[in-house]
Amino acid sequence: MGYNSRAVSNNLNKTKVLFVITKSNFGGAQKYVYDLATNMPKDKFDIAVALGGSGLLAQKLQEKGIRVLAISSLTRDLNTTSDLSAFFELFAIFRNEKPDIVHLNSAKAGGVGALAARLCGVHKIIFTAHGWAFNEERPFWQKLIIKFFSWITMILSHKTIAVSDAVKNDIKNWPLINDKIVVIKNGIKEPKFYTKETAREKLLSLVGAPHTPDTFIIGTIAELHKSKGLQYAIEAFADLAQIDSNLRYFILGGGDEKEHLDMLVRHYGLQERVFLVGFIEDAARFLPAFNVFILPSTTEALGLVLLEAGHAKLPVIASNVGGIPEIIEDGITGILVPPRNLKGLADAIKKLIESPALRMSLGTALHKKVNSTFSSEKALSTTLTLYEKK
Repeated sequence: MGYNSRAVSNNLNKTKVLFVITKSNFGGAQKYVYDLATNMPKDKFDIAVALGGSGLLAQKLQEKGIRVLAISSLTRDLNTTSDLSAFFELFAIFRNEKPDIVHLNSAKAGGVGALAARLCGVHKIIFTAHGWAFNEERPFWQKLIIKFFSWITMILSHKTIAVSDAVKNDIKNWPLINDKIVVIKNGIKEPKFYTKETAREKLLSLVGAPHTPDTFIIGTIAELHKSKGLQYAIEAFADLAQIDSNLRYFILGGGDEKEHLDMLVRHYGLQERVFLVGFIEDAARFLPAFNVFILPSTTEALGLVLLEAGHAKLPVIASNVGGIPEIIEDGITGILVPPRNLKGLADAIKKLIESPALRMSLGTALHKKVNSTFSSEKALSTTLTLYEKK
């Protein structure tokens, strides 16, 4: 039988979908869950989200009338005790909710959630791979363990969604899972931007910096995580700062690398030039303030923020890693540089500073590509089709 004919939820025969995600901050995976949960047809689906913590994702979902189920023991870090507790919490939730579909997001939620859902007899288990933790800088033995549990998660799930071709290619030769993987690239709606003037005034006022027409702002919006490569951006900027006194670099986002990055800024004496603004809700509104957007990641599944930058018609410089080249075509929709390459990053920034025409052409081309290829409607429609397949 098809899912829409099943009256399991006893709610006007709606298909009952339960999303599960580890963290409740508002990074890329959380935006993905939020967009799906809030845009699915309410006349066909009964939706709830189980998550760890009580962060911005939980608040935003509740504002939209989506039921939120807290999982107190679900955390990102590996911990045998909390992982076991999370398994039993999820098992109880699945037994109580009786979802038709469980849609798992992030490695931890995927691992414990897939096993719990299987044991509860959930009809369809979908896991979205937003990237692979084994691509991060870790000891070899940790990567092996993460690969094993990632494989088990996909074995236990009925389907795995890869958010980019690169994510699929990383595991395409693994045994017993190839026919379970489908690529559904992320798509987003255009954010509600400030005007360029308003965005610059607000951004500069946040750090008490003077606002002059000559100020050239380089910007990044990212979680302060080691994999975002922000230390390389700061080091590259340190070289450029000696050449042009009008340059400023703004990093919007919070995370566990803040102390290290603050120390790096002080080391280079860039306190008045580089600003770690911290987490800002709906940070994409500030994108028009930037002259150039950079994403110097060392690993990246796709990069939702690049789609946001595209909607803002910004010229982008990004690392040639993961799924980024699926958005940024070097010299056409942006500039690609090798990861951890200070000279390449600095040279690309300098090139864009010196050429307003190139900035405009790259930003325009990226805007066109994002609108044609990464539509939120297409991503939603393809995902719903996957839900309804037998």
